[in-house]
This record gives sequence, structure tokens and C-alpha cells, in this order.
Amino acid sequence: MAGTTIQSAADLVGGFTPEVFAQHLAESPAWWHERKRAAYARFESLPMPSRTDEGWRFSNLSGVRLEGFAPGAAASAVPAPLRLAAAPALTFVNGRLAARTLQPATAAAAGVVVSTLSEAVAAHPELLREHFMAQPQKLGSAKFAALHEAFVLDGAFIHVPRGVEVADPIVIVHSVRGEGAAVFPHTLVIAEDNSKVTVVDYFVSGDESRQFACGANDLYAGHGSRITYTAAQCWSLETLSLQFNSTVVRRDARVQSLNLHLGGRQARHESLSQLQAPGGFSEMLALTVASGSREYDQRTLQIHQAPNTKSDLLYKNALLDKSRTIFSGLIIVDPDAQKTDAYQSNRNLMLSDDAESNSLPGLEIQANDVRCTHGATSARIDPEQEFYLKSRGIPPKAANELLIYGFFEEVLCRLENEELRDALRSLVRTRIGR
Repeated sequence: MAGTTIQSAADLVGGFTPEVFAQHLAESPAWWHERKRAAYARFESLPMPSRTDEGWRFSNLSGVRLEGFAPGAAASAVPAPLRLAAAPALTFVNGRLAARTLQPATAAAAGVVVSTLSEAVAAHPELLREHFMAQPQKLGSAKFAALHEAFVLDGAFIHVPRGVEVADPIVIVHSVRGEGAAVFPHTLVIAEDNSKVTVVDYFVSGDESRQFACGANDLYAGHGSRITYTAAQCWSLETLSLQFNSTVVRRDARVQSLNLHLGGRQARHESLSQLQAPGGFSEMLALTVASGSREYDQRTLQIHQAPNTKSDLLYKNALLDKSRTIFSGLIIVDPDAQKTDAYQSNRNLMLSDDAESNSLPGLEIQANDVRCTHGATSARIDPEQEFYLKSRGIPPKAANELLIYGFFEEVLCRLENEELRDALRSLVRTRIGR
């Protein structure tokens, strides 16, 4: 049964002691040091989640322990990239830059910056102050977000100037290696007014060790801009993973985010989307392949703060064996956000009698001229579809796999980039085929 136990000091801080934190601070500006110190103080002061926390309802809290983890040592082995023509712009191994590819001359000439957080601290301090983890944590993981801010070594910093469109996807690889290694991947994307960019985060383990990943990404879409963000989570199957997404959408801007969850022993993903000006649109998509006894915990919040905004959330989970999924989503419509159009759907494909899905969609509407819909479904494979495939000589296991691929296609087809869709399909096949 999901729950928690009395935890020791080691459970609460693991290998993230004050002494380790002091060693972690490197040479950087005073304001960055002070920010990290304040974050570490919050981490120490905030309690671990408990069974009484609504934000952790249904979660297996006994698995959320920091004991045995510590920041990963430097490593040089670079993982194989996604199957995309564009080479990874930045590759991080155990939180440190391991490889980089120069961006096309046209993008550089247009002022596009694809850099690291450590470089941006010196070169773009004002942008970093304004956008790095600037949004409050509202979905339950304030303690872990503080841990991330305190211990993040490096990450991706992407800035697209006003009116610039980046043709090819910008691919960022985050890798972890070593038993007990902890990493804190981060990607910050700032798209100025009327710009356009596609960013792909690829999270991958270099081995099947027990590891801890505590990541975050910030997406800022200025007026009239467009961001397509894809995250493929392929950590080892023994990894404890927490990921925090924060999206800010301004006037007539559009952000499409797709999160693919394939790895992790226990993985929690929190996604906050704020529509702050009229005409903003946020599309929130996710696909999960849950197998074994793994748990995937998804918490979302769509906040409509201005009139004539739209959000569309579609999360799909395929559950095998004794796996568990949790979806808890909330749409909030502020009093001034008239003409809001919001949609939220969680669909679960149950492939085992022992699998368990928990869905808690919700609405909090404070305006009177809105259109808001939410719902959740959990169902088995359609027997007629399965019979049709078997009658054509397709073995039961292969038939089930084909039906899972079909179940996911509704989400994948929303991506405009065909090459990116194919790369994600390949990743799904590697996990389902295990």
C-alpha cells in the first residue's frame, strides 16, 4: 500500500549534506552563490512529503528516499543520441558538459544563443535572474525543486531573439552514469516575441545502476512566439526520477510540450502552464509505457490568467504487469479569464489485471463565460481489434504491441516534425519490446 515510514536524517538529505553542498559551490558570481544558498536553506527546512499531503495522494512515498544518493562524479562517456539528423547541441554527463556541436552559421548570425547555464551566469545574468526557476512550485515538490536549484551544476540555456525562427530542432542530451549517482538536469528556453524554436531533451542512463534524477525545465514564450518542446525520459529502470516543468505563455503565443516516459523505477513529473495574456495556447501531451512494478506519477496545473486563452491536455498511459500510474490534473480559470477554452483528458490502456491507474482530473472555475472539459478513462484492449489482428495470423504479443502503437499515435501525430515522431516511435518500440 502506498504510504510512508518514519525517516532518518539520511533519508531526508541523503548525500546532500551541508558539507557536500559547500564543496559543490564553484567559482561563479556572488548572486548565483546566494541564490543557491537560499535554495539549500529551503531544502533543509521543508519536510519530506507525507501521506496527508494532497499533492502526493496515491504516491508510494516509501520509495521517495534520498539515502544512498550523492552528486555524480565526473564522467566522459557520451551516450548514443536520438535518431535525428541534427547532432546534439549540448551533451551533459553527470551534470557536466561533455560535448557540444556548433549551431548553424545562420542561427548564430541571427543571434540565437545555445549555451550552458554556467556560461549564461556570466554572459546573460539578467535573463537568468528573470526566468530561471522563476515560477512558484505549486504541485507538491517544493523541497525537491529547492534541492535541484541548490545542486544544479549545469544545463542548457537557449535564447531566441525577437522574430527569429530556428529551422532544425535543438537537441540536448542529459546522461547519468554510476551507482548512486544523482544528477540535476536543467533546460531554460526563452523565445522572444514572434520567434519559433523546437527543443528536444533526451534523458538517458549510461548503465542500469540505481540513480537519482531531479530535473527541471523553464519555457518562456513571448508574444506571438512558438515553442515546441519534447522530453524523452529513458533513465535506467532503477532510477528515482523527479521532473518539474514550468511554462509561461504570453499574448498569441503557442507552446506545445510532449513528455515521453519510458524509464525509472519511480518517476514523478509535475507540469505547470500559465497563460498570462489573451490568445495564449498551451498544448500539454504525454505518453507513458509502465511495466514491471514501476510507478509513474503525473501532476498538472493549467492556470488561465487572461481572457481568450486556450489549453489542451492529453496524457496517455499504457500499463503492463503490476505497474501503477497516477494522474492528478487541475484547470484553474481566474475571474478575469473570460472566454477560456480548456480541455483535459487522461486515458489509460490496461494491459494487465494487476496494473493500477488512478486519475483525478479537476476544475476550479471563477469566470462565467468559459468552456472547460475534463475526463479520464481506463479500459482494456478492444476484443474486436485484438481478434481482427489474431485472425490475420499475428501472434497475441505482437498484436498487443501494434494496438499500443495505435493508442499512442493520436499524441505523436500532433508533432509537426515527422523525423521527431519517428525517433519517439523507435524509443517506444525499444521499451515495449522488452
